[in-house]
Amino acid sequence: MRIIEKVKEMQVWSDAARRAGRRIAFVPTMGALHDGHLALVRAAKKLGERVVVSIFVNPAQFAPDEDFAAYPRDFARDRALLENENVDALFYPSAAEVYPDGCQTHIDVERLAPLLEGEFRPGHFRGVATVVAKLFNMVRPHTAVFGEKDYQQLQVIRRMTKDLNFDIEIVGHPTVRDADGLALSSRNAYLSARERQAAPSLFRALKRAEALVAQGERCAGRVAAAARAEIEGEPLAEIEYLRICDPETLAEIPRIEHAALLALAVRVGPARLIDNAMLKT
Repeated sequence: MRIIEKVKEMQVWSDAARRAGRRIAFVPTMGALHDGHLALVRAAKKLGERVVVSIFVNPAQFAPDEDFAAYPRDFARDRALLENENVDALFYPSAAEVYPDGCQTHIDVERLAPLLEGEFRPGHFRGVATVVAKLFNMVRPHTAVFGEKDYQQLQVIRRMTKDLNFDIEIVGHPTVRDADGLALSSRNAYLSARERQAAPSLFRALKRAEALVAQGERCAGRVAAAARAEIEGEPLAEIEYLRICDPETLAEIPRIEHAALLALAVRVGPARLIDNAMLKT
């Protein structure tokens, strides 16, 4: 596995692969890799002859009061995991390489970004969209794989890719979960043993909502209330938002006439956990 730290070297590597007729599949990450990330890598291997994984903890998507400094980092472990998956290139740029002095251009996805996560993390998706666009220009992939746990992020990136005419296929991968249903996340490392026992309340809420819709309930308010009650039964869980939305626009909807997205963010101890489920009629 080749480790690349410079933008120019990454572009030269990618251009050589493209000239050789190799399809490049890309998995952007912030490191602290877990089985969810590795599932994205394995999906990427089916989509291209060359797989690039990036590790970059993006300061632009963290607010001053968020966990940028504390975000888990273990490059040696991440490197070993990616070598074991036979990744072709690990792109590991510094912040100065990604955001050189004088950088003043940003990307705003105007209608999707302010909703859900955007209400509670202003500027977050501006940082996400900007860094992903920059990474696309650095790695020059044919396809890129993102997890569906971060559903809003996936939709923001799809919109940005279309609007800016990137010739890149965006592929979503189903959420990878622990045996008790908790979505895998690097931030799960923040949970104490007791908090870890509380965290699957998110998954139980999603399953409760799915069951109600399967039984014929169409009122979004009643479905949301049942899901909320499931989480509120866990004293360590504090709901930040729980919404039933249109899967494309992310606008909240009153009735579930077609497929709808249930998206939620919940604080459990120091960890802010997000999850979602597609409610199918």
